[in-house]
Amino acid sequence: MFVCICLQELSFLSCLCSTTDSWILSLFTGWLNPLFKIGHEQKLTQDDIYLVLLEDRCQRLGEELQGYWDQEVLRAKTHKREPSLMKAIVKCYWKSCLVLGIFTFLEEGTKVVQPIFLGKMVSYVENYDPANSAALHEAYSYAAGLSACVLVWAVLHHVYFCHIQRVGMRLRVALCHMIYRKSLCLSSSAMGKTTTGQIVNLLSNDVNRFDQVMMFLHYLWVGPLQAVAVTALLWMEIGMSCLAGMAVLIILLLLQSCFGMLFSSLRSKTAALTDDRIRTMSEVITGIKTLKMYAWEQSFIDLITRLRRKEISKILKSSYLRGMNLASFFAVSKIMIFVTFITNELLDNLITASRVFVVVTLFEALRFSSTLYFPMAIEKVSEAVVSIRRIKNFLLLDEIPQVSPQLPSDGEVMVDMQDFTAFWDEESETPTLQGLSFTVRPGELLAVVGPVGAGKSSLLSALLGELPPSQGKVSVLGRIAYVSQQPWVFPGTVKSNILFGKKYEEERYEEVIKACALEEDLQNLKERDLTVTGDGGTPLSAGQKARVSLARAVYQDADIYLLDDPLSAVDAEVSRHLFKQCIRQTLKEKITILVTHQLQYLEDTSQILILKDGKIVKRGTYSEFLKSRVDILSLFDKGNKQSEPSSVQGTPTLISESLGRSLQSPRTSLKDAAPEDQDTENIQVILPLEDQLEGKVEFKTYANYFTAGAHWSVIIFLILVNIAAQVAYTLQDWWLLNWANVKSGLYFGTNVEEAADVMFVLNWFLTVYSGLTISTILFGITRSLLIFYILANSSQTLHNKMLERILRAPVLFFNRNPIGRILNHFSKDIGHMDDLLPQIFQDFIQTFLLVIGLMGVMVAVIPWLAILVIPFGMIFFVVQWYFLRTSRDVKRLESEAQSPVFSHLASSLQGLRTIRAYKAEHKFQKLFDSHQDLHSEACFLLLTMSQQLAVYLDVICAIFVTIVAFAALILADTLNPGEVGLVLSLIVTLTGMFQWCIRQSTEVENMMISVERGIEYTDLEKEAPWELEYRPPPSWPHEGRIYFTYVNVKYSLDGPLVLKNLDTLIDPREKRGIVGRTGAGKSSLITALFRLSELEEPDIWIDGIWTTNIGLHDLRKKMSVAPQEPVLFTGTMRKNLDPFNEHTDEELWNALEEVQLKDNIEHLPGKMNTELAESGLNLSVGERQLVCLARAILKKNQILIIDKATSNVDPRTDELIQKKIREKFAHCTVLTITHRLSNVIDCQRISVLDSGRRKETGQPNDLLQNRNSLFYKMVQQLGKEEVALAEEVGPSSKFTEWQNLTLELQSCHWVRSPLQKKKNKKHFLILIPVEHLLDILSAYSASS
Repeated sequence: MFVCICLQELSFLSCLCSTTDSWILSLFTGWLNPLFKIGHEQKLTQDDIYLVLLEDRCQRLGEELQGYWDQEVLRAKTHKREPSLMKAIVKCYWKSCLVLGIFTFLEEGTKVVQPIFLGKMVSYVENYDPANSAALHEAYSYAAGLSACVLVWAVLHHVYFCHIQRVGMRLRVALCHMIYRKSLCLSSSAMGKTTTGQIVNLLSNDVNRFDQVMMFLHYLWVGPLQAVAVTALLWMEIGMSCLAGMAVLIILLLLQSCFGMLFSSLRSKTAALTDDRIRTMSEVITGIKTLKMYAWEQSFIDLITRLRRKEISKILKSSYLRGMNLASFFAVSKIMIFVTFITNELLDNLITASRVFVVVTLFEALRFSSTLYFPMAIEKVSEAVVSIRRIKNFLLLDEIPQVSPQLPSDGEVMVDMQDFTAFWDEESETPTLQGLSFTVRPGELLAVVGPVGAGKSSLLSALLGELPPSQGKVSVLGRIAYVSQQPWVFPGTVKSNILFGKKYEEERYEEVIKACALEEDLQNLKERDLTVTGDGGTPLSAGQKARVSLARAVYQDADIYLLDDPLSAVDAEVSRHLFKQCIRQTLKEKITILVTHQLQYLEDTSQILILKDGKIVKRGTYSEFLKSRVDILSLFDKGNKQSEPSSVQGTPTLISESLGRSLQSPRTSLKDAAPEDQDTENIQVILPLEDQLEGKVEFKTYANYFTAGAHWSVIIFLILVNIAAQVAYTLQDWWLLNWANVKSGLYFGTNVEEAADVMFVLNWFLTVYSGLTISTILFGITRSLLIFYILANSSQTLHNKMLERILRAPVLFFNRNPIGRILNHFSKDIGHMDDLLPQIFQDFIQTFLLVIGLMGVMVAVIPWLAILVIPFGMIFFVVQWYFLRTSRDVKRLESEAQSPVFSHLASSLQGLRTIRAYKAEHKFQKLFDSHQDLHSEACFLLLTMSQQLAVYLDVICAIFVTIVAFAALILADTLNPGEVGLVLSLIVTLTGMFQWCIRQSTEVENMMISVERGIEYTDLEKEAPWELEYRPPPSWPHEGRIYFTYVNVKYSLDGPLVLKNLDTLIDPREKRGIVGRTGAGKSSLITALFRLSELEEPDIWIDGIWTTNIGLHDLRKKMSVAPQEPVLFTGTMRKNLDPFNEHTDEELWNALEEVQLKDNIEHLPGKMNTELAESGLNLSVGERQLVCLARAILKKNQILIIDKATSNVDPRTDELIQKKIREKFAHCTVLTITHRLSNVIDCQRISVLDSGRRKETGQPNDLLQNRNSLFYKMVQQLGKEEVALAEEVGPSSKFTEWQNLTLELQSCHWVRSPLQKKKNKKHFLILIPVEHLLDILSAYSASS
C-alpha cells in the first residue's frame, strides 16, 4: 500500500474555529465528536483526519515568517550587525502572544481571588449562627463566587492553552518551511558545513522546542506578578510572617534562574552530539550494503554507541535539573506553609482556622504558576534560545546566487564562457577552473574529456551557477536540463521520475523511452513504468537509474543539455544506442555538453575540450586533432606532479564562514526562481505506508520500558519511595487540620487546658509537622532523581537495542523503508524518550498520587464525600477512556506523518543539484509543505482533543466544587471550621490538578507510542548469524575456487527471481570477467556471493565450504569488494580508508598509489588527514570510486570482486589500475564486473549474463571466434564502421577478432592516417599500449 501526495487534489477546510469566539464555542460544541465516534468504533486512518486550516498551512506560515526574516537580514546588513532570528519571530507573533498574555493574567487573577471566598466561607462556619439567615445568604454568595471563579478559570485556562499551543505549532511549521527552503538554496561551501543529520535534527528536535516554550512563556512574568499579589493578600491575613514563606519562593526562583543557564549550556552540547549521532546514522543507512559487505556492522554499532553514551551523559544532567524542578513543584508549597507557620508561631501570633486555610489556599494558588510553569518556562526558554541560535546559524549559511533562467531576447540560444576562473575553496591558491573559454551554439555537441579530477564536473557546475566565477564571465542563454554523474531517482513511479512535473504526452513519452533504451527494461518490471522506486532508486539497477535520469532530461525539451558522464553506467550496446539515438538524434538541434570517458564517440562530436588540472589542454574539432597528430590519451598522463588536483576542492569542508557574503543579496523568492510553464503539473511522490499498531499500549510495553533502565528491585524501591513521599505529603494536610483546630480553640477560648499542656501539644504538633515536611522534601527529591535516572537508562538501552537490530536487519528492510522513516525513529522518537517522556511520566505519577492522597484526606475528614467522589471518579474514568481511544490513534498517525518529511528532505538533498538545474525548487517546496500539512493535521487534532478533554474534566470539577461548597454550608452545624477549611482548600487545589492528572495520563500513553515504535524496531527480522559454532580455518579460502550450484536469488519473498539457476565454476586464482546488458543480474551475483539476500536452494561453494554453513562475517570478511556506488563517511581520508586503524600509514599510501590517487592526496593541505564532507562530496565521483577500490585492496583477501568500480574513471587511469590489480592479485581470484570490455578482455574466462541467467562462459578468443556468441555481438556494438575498418588491417580472421578487441579497448585509440590518401583505400594508425602489443602479435602469429 502506498500514500500518494498530489498537490492539486488537496483541499483545505477553512470553516473550523478560525476566530477566538468560535474557539471558545468549539470547546463546548463538540465538533470533534464525529471523530471520537469513528475512533471508538475502528482504527483511525489518515483519511479520517480533518484537513488543515487555511491559516495553518505550511506555505502561508513559512512565507510570512520568511518575509520578516528577510527584512531583518537587510536591516542587519544596513547597520552592520548580525541578524537576529529572535527579532523576526517576535515581530511576526507578538500580537497573538500579547492578546493571550491578557488571558493568562485574567486566568491567574481568578486563582488569587478564590482563597478570599474560601476564607469567608470558613469564617461563616467558625461563627456559625443558625438564626442568622443574612450570614447564610452571604455565605451562599461566597460559595457561588468560588464556583464561578473555578468555572471562569477553567474556560480562560483552556482557551489560553488552545491558542498558545496553536501559536507554537504555527511557529514550528513556519521554521520547518524556512529550514527546508534554505536547504534547497545552500551553496557547495555551505553543504560542507552542514549534514543531513544536522538538518534532520533541526526539523525533529530543535523546532519542537517552540511547541513547548509557547505554553509556558507568559508565566515568566505572570508567575512573579502573581507571587506579589499573593504576598499582599498574605500580609493582610497574617502580617509579616508571610515574608518567611515568600523568601523560600524567591530563593527557589533565583535557583531556577541559575538552572536556566545550565539548561542552555547542556542543550547546546546535547544538540551538537545529537547532530553527530544522527549524521552517522544517516551515513550508515545510506551505505548499508557496503557496510554489510565489509562486515563493519559491529564497529559502527560501537561508534554510534559511544556517541550515544556522550549524548546521554548530557541528557542525564538536564534530567536531574528537571527532576529538581518537579520535586520543587511537589514540595515547595508545603515548605512555604511550614516556614510561614513556624515563623508565625515564633512571633506568638494567634491564628484562626479560616486564616490557616486562606494561607494554605493562597500558597497553593502559586503551586502551578510559580513552582511548575515558571521553572518550565525558564527551562524551555533556555533550550529554545539554543535552538533559535542553531537555526539562525543554518539560515545564515552561504547560498548559491539566485538567477532566473536567461532567455535570449533575440531568440538565439547559446552557452558562452570567457576567461573563466573559479575556486571551490576561496582559501585555496590553486583554482578549480582556470582561464576557460569556449562557445557552444544550437546543434553542436561539445565533448569534455580529461583524467580523474581534471574539473569536468566543476565545469558543468559553473554552467549551472553552482560554482561562482572569481574572474571572467559565463553566459547560459536558454532552459537547462542536467544529468548528474550519480543518477538521482526520487521516491515515486518510474513514470513520475521521467515526467518530473511535465504534462504527460503519450507520443513524446514513448519517443523518449525508446531513445533512452528503456523499452525492454520497463517490460521486465512487473508494474512497467508504474513501478515504485524507493530510496536510492531500488529496484532499478545503476544503469537503469542512469537512463531514467537521462530520459527525465530529454522529456523536458530544454534548450541546453548538460550530461555528466551518463554513458559510464551502461553496457556497450546501450551506450551506443544512447549516443546514436538519444544524443545525436533526439538532441541534434540542442546545445549538448557531454562529459565522457567514452573516447570512441569523439569523432561524432562538434568540439572536443580536453581538461587537465582545471585548465584547457586542447580544444578543437576531431579533424583538427587528426591534422595536428594529437594523441588524446597522451594528454591524460599525469606528467606534472607539482600540479594540485582541482576537483578535490569540490565542496570544501574547512572554510571560514563569511557572514557578509550571505547578507549581500537576500535570497529571492523560490517562485521567482521557478517560473512554471503552462505544460507543467505537480510532481507526484509516492511513499510506502508505515505499519501502524492498533489498540492501547500494552502493559508489556511499559514493563519493557522500565526494566530496560533498571532491575525490578530498583523499580520496586522506586514504587515504595513514591508511596512514602505521598504518605508524608498527605499526613501534612491531616496534621495541619488538627493543629488548626487547636489554634482555633486557643483563639476563641474554647480550649481550657493548662498552659503547659497546650504548649506541649503545640510543640508536639510542630515537631511532627517538621518531620513530615523534611520527609516530604527528601522523598520527593529522591523519587524525582531516581525516575529520571531509570528512564534515561531506558532510553539509552532501547536506542542501543534498536541500533543493533537495525544493523542486523537484512538489506531488504532498507529497500522497503525510506531513510526518513528510520531516521524518524532515531531522532524524534528517541528525542521524546530523552526529553519529554521522563518529565511527563514523573509529572503524571506525582500528580496522580497527589490526587489520590487529596481525595483520601477529604473522604477521611468528611466521609459523606465518598458518595460524590465515587460517581464523579467513574465519570472521569469513562471520559478519559473515551478520549484516549481516539487520541492514541491520532498520536500514532502524527508519529508516522513525520517520516515523509524526513524522507523528502533526505531525497531532496541527494538530488539538490538536479532540482536546482530544472528550477524545480518551488515544486519540491510545495511537496514538503504538503507533507508538513499532513503532519499538522494530526498535531492540530492532538492539541484540540487534549484541550477539549481538559475542559470537560474541569467543568465536571467545577460542578463538584459547587456541590461540596454548598453542602458544606448546609451541613455547617455538623462540621468544624478546620474540616471545612481543609476540604475546601483541597477541592480548589484539586480543580486544576485533576484535569492535569488526566491529561498527563493521556499524554503518557500518547508518548509511549514512541517507546512502542522503538520496541517494534527491537523485534525486527534478523539476517543470518554473524558467526556460527562452526568457524572456517583462518587460512580459508586458501585457493579461491568458487562454485555456483544452480543458484536462485530473490530480493523479496514475493518478488521475481533476479538470478535463475546460475551455475558456474570459478577456478583457483582465476581472473573471471562478468559482462552483460544493464539489468542482466551482474550486481545480483555479488548479492548472492555476500548473502545480502538469502539464496533459494542450492548454494555457493568456496574452497570446500558451503557459504550457508558459516556465519555472515566469516564469509564477508574473507572477500574484498569495490562497489560501483562509492560510499564514504564524514571524517578524514585516513578514516575512510581504514576506519578502525588496522593498517599502517605506509600500507595506506601504497594502496593509494596503486589506484593512482597518491599524488592527489599528497597535494591536499591535510594530506591523509584532510576532512571529507558528507558522502565525500568534496571529491569527484571518480576519486570516490578509487578510494573505495583502495579500501578493497587493503584487505588483501584471496577473493577480490570489482563491481564497475572504475566506471567513472578515465581510460588511461583505468588502464593503469587494471595493470596494478593484475600484478598485485596475480595469485588471487578476481571477479571483474564491468561494462568496459577492455577491463575483462585479458581475463582467463568471461561469463555473459542476461536476464539473470548465465548465457555463456569461455575464453575471450573462443567467444570472439563464435560470431553467434553474445560477447561477440557486444563487441560489434562498438559500431559497424569501426569493426569494418579494423578488418581491413589484416586478412586473418583471428587477427580481425583481436583487432576488434583492440578497438573496443578504451586504452587504445585509432586515428585516420594523414600520411597516405589513396583512392578506395583507407589507412589507419592504431595507437596500442605496449602491454597489449605482444598479445596482438602472438594472436597474429598463431593465425598465420
